[in-house]
Amino acid sequence: MIDFELPDQIKQQYAMFRQVAQASMRPISRDLDENEHEKPWDFINQMWPVVQMQEAYELKRAERKAAALAAGEKPAKPRKRRPSTVTLLMAHMIEAMSWGDAGIYLCIPGGQLGGEAIKAVGTIEQKRRFLKRFTEGEPKWAAMAITEPCCGSDTANIQATARLDEETNEWVLNGEKIFVTSGLMAAQESDGFVVVWASVDRSARRAGIKSFVVEAGTPGMKVTKTEEKLGIRASDTVSIVFEECRIPYDNVLGSPEVKKKDTTKGFKGVMKTFDASRPLVAASAMGIARATIEFVKETLEKDGIEIRYGLPRHRLTGLERDVMEMEAQYKAAWLLTLRAVSMLDERRPNAIESSMCKAKAGKAVTLITQKAVEILGPLVYSRKFLVEKWMRDAKINDLFEGTGQINTLIVARRILGYGRRELK
Repeated sequence: MIDFELPDQIKQQYAMFRQVAQASMRPISRDLDENEHEKPWDFINQMWPVVQMQEAYELKRAERKAAALAAGEKPAKPRKRRPSTVTLLMAHMIEAMSWGDAGIYLCIPGGQLGGEAIKAVGTIEQKRRFLKRFTEGEPKWAAMAITEPCCGSDTANIQATARLDEETNEWVLNGEKIFVTSGLMAAQESDGFVVVWASVDRSARRAGIKSFVVEAGTPGMKVTKTEEKLGIRASDTVSIVFEECRIPYDNVLGSPEVKKKDTTKGFKGVMKTFDASRPLVAASAMGIARATIEFVKETLEKDGIEIRYGLPRHRLTGLERDVMEMEAQYKAAWLLTLRAVSMLDERRPNAIESSMCKAKAGKAVTLITQKAVEILGPLVYSRKFLVEKWMRDAKINDLFEGTGQINTLIVARRILGYGRRELK
């Protein structure tokens, strides 16, 4: 029998984050939506100690692993390890906070995608140098800069370049990145940094793409535009231009060597960050979906409308079928998300499951929020309630970190065993 019961420790922390969402996020949700470029500093400062503890734990774990490898330590025989629950807890935390407000959740300081890239392919020295800063001092941010005006999902077409100045032993970056989440805070706040994808050899296509850490305040890195967005308006999204931006040689993640037939240490290494982050994006979508379903059912209940579960479909009203379909979409997406998260905690490859849950969650939350506005009509089309905001916030989950179409394509390729050439 499959047991979906949460461990007691996660139950307790999940309850705590739900309380934070209820008390600290939901009350300021509308105000920050109306005033897009303001920051929820009280919430940021409230969450910073939580971030510091988590980052300190992960850094110590990385250092222990590096020390064991350096000493040549190996277990005498394979041992069955108790699965971690770190990612499962993270998914529930994000779901709870996105119930409060998805944009405010994205304002939480810490390494975010930039930090995940360093954890995926950075050396232990790079992890100490860049990630330790998230364990001390004032709140700070990291961001990942991938998308360009010429390419989004087609990362092989990245135009940004990085050349090595052999006289100074520095990398020189040139190019433009757009739609960088938390890019304003990462590029301008003290001790923040941006992980930039750039090509060291355009002729090598994907094999020539490497990632580079550019620290806040580096000459040649400039935020040129702060987007005014449809949803998640509390979170900043920016464009960044790099003009002869010089960074130390050691700020390249992984090997700078280009091997056209082997991208494991470069492009594919950093792409693994998405296997970890896509289920968390799906978890955020599920928080918005749950908030919407709860509001719809509470509103119907106030009007004396009962959803009659257990009846044959032909005996249900159209409204009842719609609500049940919303719930079914939510549960299917959430179970796929939990599957991908559990595989991460068990250290099993989850590339296809990660893309599955991300694609499903993006579609599900879009359907659920739109159906809620359709069901409740003018009542929630106005700005009196948050449902219209949730519909706007929902769509980003179908777009960033791989659009629904791209993730569907990834799933199809892996199921059919096709590559980029065979299935586009």
